[in-house]
Amino acid sequence: MTTSAPAEPTQRQVRLDAPFTDQKPGTSGLRKSSQQFEQPHYLESFVEAVFRTLPGVQGGTLVVGGDGRYGNRRAIDVILRMGAAHGLSQVILTTGGILSTPAASNLIRQRQAIGGIILSASHNPGGPDGDFGVKVNGANGGPTPAAFTDAVFACTTTLEQYSIVDAAPIPLEAPGRHAIGAMTVEVIDGVDDFVALMQQLFDFDRIRDLIRSDFPLAFDAMHAVTGPYATRLFEELLGAPAGSVRNGVPLEDFGGGHPDPNLTYAHELADLLLNGEAYRFGAACDGDGDRNMILGQHCFVNPSDSLAVLTANATVAPAYAAGLAGVARSMPTSAAVDVVAKELGIDCYETPTGWKFFGNLLDAGRITLCGEESFGTGSNHVREKDGLWAVLFWLQILAERRCSVAEIMAAHWARFGRHYYSRHDYEAVASDAAHGLYDRLEAMLPGLRGQDFAGRRIQAADNFSYTDPVDRSVTTGQGLRILLDDGSRVVVRLSGTGTKGATIRVYLESYVPSSGDLHQDPQVALADMIEAINQLAEIRARTGMDRPTVIT
Repeated sequence: MTTSAPAEPTQRQVRLDAPFTDQKPGTSGLRKSSQQFEQPHYLESFVEAVFRTLPGVQGGTLVVGGDGRYGNRRAIDVILRMGAAHGLSQVILTTGGILSTPAASNLIRQRQAIGGIILSASHNPGGPDGDFGVKVNGANGGPTPAAFTDAVFACTTTLEQYSIVDAAPIPLEAPGRHAIGAMTVEVIDGVDDFVALMQQLFDFDRIRDLIRSDFPLAFDAMHAVTGPYATRLFEELLGAPAGSVRNGVPLEDFGGGHPDPNLTYAHELADLLLNGEAYRFGAACDGDGDRNMILGQHCFVNPSDSLAVLTANATVAPAYAAGLAGVARSMPTSAAVDVVAKELGIDCYETPTGWKFFGNLLDAGRITLCGEESFGTGSNHVREKDGLWAVLFWLQILAERRCSVAEIMAAHWARFGRHYYSRHDYEAVASDAAHGLYDRLEAMLPGLRGQDFAGRRIQAADNFSYTDPVDRSVTTGQGLRILLDDGSRVVVRLSGTGTKGATIRVYLESYVPSSGDLHQDPQVALADMIEAINQLAEIRARTGMDRPTVIT
């Protein structure tokens, strides 16, 4: 444990030539290119707006950390010096500045902090030519609501100056206590608290027995934040052989890769599991550790199915042995979990995309598990999706069932039926073209009811809206839905998570009951719907793309 004596910093007011007008946060904070964040005063402007808007800053405790991408250390230094200028009492940091998003949520809750600043652009590439991001979480550990991010944006558009102190950088190489004037800075091991939480939720002895019984696994940390956590969990505590965690050292540019755990960007891991015989189980997490991909030998588990399987088998984990209060899924996620919830006799909520919408339901005790089709699942243990939690949950199920991932999926479909599901992402589409496609399709919705579509009939078509059952707030414009008479559907959304152009996401879903053909390739099962939406929305003509960038 190292300590450094308090310094007497000099506080300055730095005037801006003009306010920035492009700092509107999306669902996961402000994401821009690294180069944009390196503009003079750009980061400081946004942080100033955060400190002016976040309740309890004067005398409060803040958690700060990130996924280790390029710009992480510089941003931590800026936040510390601005936090001291704004009267924070304490900042909790982690060694190396490495802190996963779910671990940050846990620390905020444990330390009763006013919130946290998480430095990440999630699954976006990193490095000088990549992306950077700043996300603010509230006192419950979850993403701040739209009212907060709107207020931050409004502040940035009128900002004339920001406050900062001059102080030496805080060393992050080892745990220790430091000070910047009256503000205490505590550097802790960022892995310890998260691992302790996982040990409360799962039966590590039972999982250890599985892993030691000829159960080789491969985990790909993608040179991102989960490397240190996964090494501690899987290799040091659960007995997986050294090297089971691949790409486990966080790098500023993620090793030149794209830290998005799907079949396209984690293709090396996918090849090991889907085409090889060496491993029984595989998993990967994204840049900031909140997303997960689950693989078995010759078996890919789509995220919608993963949520349904966790729900159906929840009671095998000690933390959920008494059953679930309810479950929730984002609207684009398949209805696989709905079928399970109905059989279990628990409530199932359909929310807009964005983890903050689950927060109210979790805080109110209405749900225990929740998930999104974009490789995110979580529970009431934190207020974020949690990639490593999901991996451990799958290992807990496998330790109990003592069968393969493929056998678990086959048994699940035989009981509940199968929701054939796929997401087609068209990335970096020119913004005008993407919005033109979307606006045209939205204008067509009122006239689509009753029309033929892929051999079916359109039962309804709308732009999804949501009334929060807890606070009664209304959220509109969440995605275009085409609902078919056999329960199938197509959803089209524009994504706000990229920084270059726009991403068009097309979600396709078709339900087959347990008596039907449960073993088709999803792209084959959905082929008629894929062609129908391509023609209706004129995707090829308007994007100039013959096929999606990513298919999941």
